[in-house]
Amino acid sequence: MLVVADRGAIRADDLATLLDMPPSTVYRYLRTLTEFGFVDRHDGRYRLGPKLVIGSGSHVTSDLLIRLAGPVLRMLAESAGETAVVMRRVGLAAMCLHQHESRHGIRVALEPGATYPLHAGAGSRVLLSFAPSEIVEEILEQGLEALTPTTPSGTPLRKGLDEIKRSGIAISEGELIDGSVSVAVPVFRGDGIVGALALLGPYARCGAEWRDRAASALEHAARSLTAELDAERS
Repeated sequence: MLVVADRGAIRADDLATLLDMPPSTVYRYLRTLTEFGFVDRHDGRYRLGPKLVIGSGSHVTSDLLIRLAGPVLRMLAESAGETAVVMRRVGLAAMCLHQHESRHGIRVALEPGATYPLHAGAGSRVLLSFAPSEIVEEILEQGLEALTPTTPSGTPLRKGLDEIKRSGIAISEGELIDGSVSVAVPVFRGDGIVGALALLGPYARCGAEWRDRAASALEHAARSLTAELDAERS
């Protein structure tokens, strides 16, 4: 799906060559992804399907987002003293695209390329909050079990998503990684969400004062990244 997103539209045989996979395997995956609405076939080429198209923001490739976010993540990690990451929604999951780790010996970090539940963790819930309504409803209707005592589900999750949309900030404790704190904000371009920026650190170093500073730094970084994305488009 990331290759399809980055290419905009691509033939199945070209996709097989890029991924070094048998064409039969690629066609099997594409058939399944098409059935779920994640990709769509048009004029012999495959492109992102209706479940993944989120306005103009969806036209930002992952490679471009990683390239432009690199300096921003470095600045965030240095100013906040903790790991900075950029995440993007892929279907019903949140993917960590890139990160700049904290210099502390004991630090919190995700795995670039790994996917995480869309309802768990600050970065994931930011992506879910601004996803199309059908994606939000599909997640809410799954009857998700709380991964940790602090991971919301059901009505608390819905209310939490509304609050994130109102404030533009999400905070989580002890989710994905035990003993961690995460603060995240959305990154937009045009009428679509591009991804989420987040800062992650251990609970012992990330109290209320740090969280306030992290939220402010993230909001500034998100505006800077949006400006870079707009400059690329023009």
